[in-house]
Amino acid sequence: MYVGRIVAVGRNANGTACGLYRVSSRSFPNREARILENSVAILPKPGHEDDIYKNPYIAYNCVKLVGNHAVVTNGAHTDFIAEKIAAGLSPRDALSTVLLAMDYEHDSYNTPRIAAVIDNQATACLGIVTDQSLLVTAIDLAPGTAHYVATYEHTVPGQYGDTAFDVANADAACQYILGQGVFAELERPITAACAVADGDRFQIAIADA
Repeated sequence: MYVGRIVAVGRNANGTACGLYRVSSRSFPNREARILENSVAILPKPGHEDDIYKNPYIAYNCVKLVGNHAVVTNGAHTDFIAEKIAAGLSPRDALSTVLLAMDYEHDSYNTPRIAAVIDNQATACLGIVTDQSLLVTAIDLAPGTAHYVATYEHTVPGQYGDTAFDVANADAACQYILGQGVFAELERPITAACAVADGDRFQIAIADA
């Protein structure tokens, strides 16, 4: 099944918080994740820079760390949600405010904006805005579980998850969302970026499919 981009939140068997992002793409597969300072960007691969002129939504920060929170999204709303968190808004309010203000992506697919916020204690929210609805949901994460929302098909936060989720670190989290557990059934993985709690901060990793 093809579900497009995926954001997920999880806790490994030891209870460690994880924020995960995966690019799955049919139209623009020539992209990669790059680690920046306290963030990860999705960008066209060298030689495919002109793709940005075909669709301005394909390059963005997908992960941003702010305090003891990790923000994970499929678009430019990453930075704005992080700013709201830094200003003191709750994850629920930050997601709701920014998703409502920015709306879905007005491309040829009306691509939804999806987003997650998780802190180092695994308190998490998932959100999505489509051309039909805005949903923001607090996610109760038991150890060994993950929940996700995608741009297509699996578009209701809290309804889709994995009850056998376990990763040792951010590198392992990337491999997991690219093709393990429930994510193995989801087609066309391209690249992934993940943040896993380490004390009061998060460690970041990236991987290609």
